Amino acid sequence: MNVALIGASGNIGSRILSELSRRGHRVTAIARNPERIPAADGATPVAGDVFDQAGLAALLSGHDAAISSVHFLASDPARLVDAVRAAGVRRYLAVGGAGSLEVAPGVALVDTPDFPVAYKAEASKGGEFLQLLRGVADLDWTFLSPSAAIFPGERTGRFRLGGDQLLVGPEGSRISMEDYAVALVDELEAPAHSRRRFTVGY
Repeated sequence: MNVALIGASGNIGSRILSELSRRGHRVTAIARNPERIPAADGATPVAGDVFDQAGLAALLSGHDAAISSVHFLASDPARLVDAVRAAGVRRYLAVGGAGSLEVAPGVALVDTPDFPVAYKAEASKGGEFLQLLRGVADLDWTFLSPSAAIFPGERTGRFRLGGDQLLVGPEGSRISMEDYAVALVDELEAPAHSRRRFTVGY
């Protein structure tokens, strides 16, 4: 596919770029500072600003799918969605957060007493992004939430998928950035969660 990746220089974005390249996709790798984007076969680094809706739409135009991997507090979800719309790209995948996942019926992870205060604002903004997407009927969107802990690690290809509930395994709620990228690109290639959020964990 011809894929536009917004936030290709970040920790998760760079893993997604690597996974897309590994599978032979052509990637327009977008970042504010394109010199920070890792080199990858089939990837073209370009400069882009997530707050420049018209400029971003121009970069996204002509792609089969768009993926955003950006901090929620350092972007505007409505502008991202509108840029994808304006570009005429029908398939949109967003790197989500874990904070909006349920740990009990009606109880989100971000609202639990032990949730780190330092991450609360970012997690809450991620939940708002998901709510915005749930009202979008004219895009084929998917929002992939990681487990509570996401970290640099191995690409194993062995993990579990879930829906709106936090996945917890024998070692807690965990997923490597590499395996997160595998799950996201799997979804890109074989959509199974159209207009839905899903999650991945060990």
